[in-house]
Amino acid sequence: MKWIAAIVASLGIIAAGVLAYVFLVLAPNLPPLDAVTDYRPKIPLRIYTADNALIGEFGEEHREFVPIKEIPEKLKTALLSTEDARFYEHSGIDFIGAGRAVLADLRGGFHQGASTITMQVARNFFLSQEKTVNRKLKELLLTTRIEAALSKDQILELYMNQIYLGQRTHGFAGAARTYFNKSLNELSLAEAAMLVGIPKNPVRHNPVSNFQKAKQRQEVVLKLMLNRGVITEAQYDQALHERITVTGKHIYDTHADYVAEMVRQKIVDEYKEQAYTSGIKVYTTLLKADQEAAYEAVRNNVMAYDQRHGYRGPEAFIQLPADEDERDDAIDEVLRKHPSSDKLQAAVVTEVSSKVIKAELANGDTAVVDGDGLKFAENALQAKAKSSLKIVPGAVIRVIQDAKKRWSISQLPEVEGAYVALNAETGAYRALVGGFDFNRKKFNHVTSAWRQPGSSIKPFIYSAALEKGFSPATLINDVQLSATTGTLLRWDPRNDDGKYDGPISMRTALAQSKNVVSVRILKSIGVDTAHNWLPRFGFNKEKHPDDLTMALGTGAVTPVQLAAGYAVFANGGYQITPWLISKVVDAKGKVLSENKAPAIAQEDARVIDGRNAFVMHSLLSEVTRSGTGASASARLGRHDLAGKTGTTSDAVDGWFAGYAANVVAVAWMGYDDPKSLGGREFGATLALPIWIDSMRASLAGKAESQRSAPDGVSNAEGDWMYVEFLNGAGVKTLDMDEAASPPP
Repeated sequence: MKWIAAIVASLGIIAAGVLAYVFLVLAPNLPPLDAVTDYRPKIPLRIYTADNALIGEFGEEHREFVPIKEIPEKLKTALLSTEDARFYEHSGIDFIGAGRAVLADLRGGFHQGASTITMQVARNFFLSQEKTVNRKLKELLLTTRIEAALSKDQILELYMNQIYLGQRTHGFAGAARTYFNKSLNELSLAEAAMLVGIPKNPVRHNPVSNFQKAKQRQEVVLKLMLNRGVITEAQYDQALHERITVTGKHIYDTHADYVAEMVRQKIVDEYKEQAYTSGIKVYTTLLKADQEAAYEAVRNNVMAYDQRHGYRGPEAFIQLPADEDERDDAIDEVLRKHPSSDKLQAAVVTEVSSKVIKAELANGDTAVVDGDGLKFAENALQAKAKSSLKIVPGAVIRVIQDAKKRWSISQLPEVEGAYVALNAETGAYRALVGGFDFNRKKFNHVTSAWRQPGSSIKPFIYSAALEKGFSPATLINDVQLSATTGTLLRWDPRNDDGKYDGPISMRTALAQSKNVVSVRILKSIGVDTAHNWLPRFGFNKEKHPDDLTMALGTGAVTPVQLAAGYAVFANGGYQITPWLISKVVDAKGKVLSENKAPAIAQEDARVIDGRNAFVMHSLLSEVTRSGTGASASARLGRHDLAGKTGTTSDAVDGWFAGYAANVVAVAWMGYDDPKSLGGREFGATLALPIWIDSMRASLAGKAESQRSAPDGVSNAEGDWMYVEFLNGAGVKTLDMDEAASPPP
């Protein structure tokens, strides 16, 4: 009895010492509970279209905060069944559950563990993962404090939004988006159970890093739910056999990487590093349908151009080792250096013949290419093909799969393309595609590429000419300048097609993009007149030459600048300023800043007379009816389109700028290192198809618009002209006095 009494006394002294240590040493030095009572999760910067489609996310952690009342019941029950079945019954420390865990551990197999959800919250928010008595005592103290400070729902809400789930993802909402590209409400029971299985080892056992292990843990979660009666046998069987597709990356609702980067730079400039963690949401003026159509149009038409100009050969070659494991490692290594570009996937050829190619993809699948899928690269399959062109085992090629799951050989284009669409009345961006692939080239061609506009500058020269007495009916001599001057000229501009039609109207000249006529018009009104006219449309005067070559677009513009210039014709004569961000809100929805659409058609923004805009609209409409842009009206089936093609010297740049309804848009194609796009390529073959495919979505459901003639114009002499130039007061003919027969 004495020994027993001594032992009890000793234990009492030890217990008293532990309690004294806990309450006198540990307790006073515990961190405050602000992190959980005033929870401010690190939520990334997110960027959206005007119609709420996610286009970008920037931050160290993928996270979406979701209130507990909005978390689906099946996800909560899956979590509680697995991590803490008595969560709503215990006071933070579950002695019964701990006892059961010990027994389960002794029997072997998976169990839910002795840590409650509240204990995990304490550990995740305040403590390290070290396994020491000191840390465990702190955890228990913090657990009791958290339970006293917060309700059970608040604690569960913290856990489900804070827990790390692999792939830089925190919280179940972020994980649902990262692994399945779904919101929490869209998750199936099978997907919810797979997410719940991740916390045990989020780095190695998430569905991306080890799908097999994630599947095994999902089955355990489902079994626990079944045993606890929260799902039926039928639900268990269905979830167990459901095929799960893992995306493995954060997928956005539409492709707008260039826009997302524009916004990121602006927000970070204003909010510094806080931009990446405070849950700021930015709403742009983009429209999802317009943006997605523009993205597809640029991609498809750039690839179409590339296909027209032939296969250049594999991107790289490797030796395929005989050992299977070494072979897989070699393939993995080279494919990491050649990442996919959306649907254009890199693959390593493993087998090749004249009739079939087999190539291994980055995900381990094999692409089998045969039949029509080989046509593009048929020269590379010839026995006598050059070594740099020939497709052999170990070649790194690009393949693409169509809607019927058929593979074809393709390649990454070297050429670039861009597209921008604005609201012609307010200047709001509707779509912007800055290049073929943002991940390959982050240079934004829409806002930063200064390129020669070619013939797309001509309407602005014609606009200046209207103020000098010209009209669409004015006849201009379409013959080379040397043919009428009778002297050999140092610069004698030519028409692109080499054809000269003699006297033609200004309307026909613009529709057919006659170079010589444009130069004659500029020569007549004076270079200074036109040079001073350009800034009205937002062009940089110093970017354009003060000589006759200005008429052929030898200056420099950006696509967005050109779009803003054409908007003046589209909206009746008013200058616009392109703008992108409509609203910035914080994590709680409070508006931090907001940009309202400017009032339209304000006279202080007028830069050309309404009559000038009306007559120019008539001329630009002719281009899409009978001129170089006629395919636009034919393919879109509309009669209210207006615009102008543009092709620079040697076809280095291809353009189309135009508008309909209240949408003005510009498409461009060219090489970053300027070189000819080909002798048979023009703005109509390069850029116009991009414009048509994009505008089809922008104009869907929009009625055709019609313009009424403003006061001060007349159609009395066969075409529109200013009334003050009636009865011979304007320019009837130009350069006819020395007219000669058109040269052959």
